[in-house]
Amino acid sequence: MKIRAVLFDAYGTLLDVSSIGETAERLFPGQGVTLVRLWRDKQLQYSWLRTLSRNYADFWQVTADALDYAAAALGLSPDPAEQGELMVAWERLAPFPDASPALATLVSRGMPLAVLSNGTPAMLAAAIGHAGLGDRFAALLSVDAVAQYKTAPAAYQLAVEHFGAAPGELLLVSSNGWDAAGATAFGLQTFWVNRSGAPVERVGVTPTASGTSLLDLPVWLEARNGAAGG
Repeated sequence: MKIRAVLFDAYGTLLDVSSIGETAERLFPGQGVTLVRLWRDKQLQYSWLRTLSRNYADFWQVTADALDYAAAALGLSPDPAEQGELMVAWERLAPFPDASPALATLVSRGMPLAVLSNGTPAMLAAAIGHAGLGDRFAALLSVDAVAQYKTAPAAYQLAVEHFGAAPGELLLVSSNGWDAAGATAFGLQTFWVNRSGAPVERVGVTPTASGTSLLDLPVWLEARNGAAGG
């Protein structure tokens, strides 16, 4: 089936979460990298827990709660100003170097693009705009609209309804293996950007395709749509 629109995960795919480490290390020398790693892990865990327990809070709140936990676990006590600086860093994430050229190639070919993310609308608008990628996307789709985080089927259904397409006509691009697995199980085509050389998740599904960089995506997509015809 020919792919008619491409969806991108934001955090970890287009935007480098580890770039928060510079701020964290300045505030907490020697512990910044560890803080960010634990913060990100707990952020994801809380998103899944809140979805499973039907206890939704938006991603800004989830991120703040995860920061509180990570700081406490490491014996850190950020003051309100430090907490604010760390939170704002989520709106100023650095883009991965391969993001802009890959998106530019797809836009030049007339492919509709959108972001599909756990982030709130405000978080996404700020972060995608700060990264200089805002003009590449037709829409920034937030799971806030359904109050369920990825990998809930309702989160991926947002894209189906937005584009009015069958799931198999849409491609989700993510560097998060769990996200690629969830989207594949839902019925989307998927391209896993496996920058770290991680193994495939053992959940009974595999991504449609994978690469080590976003720059691999346009090459694969052109060949895929050419083979599909129509």
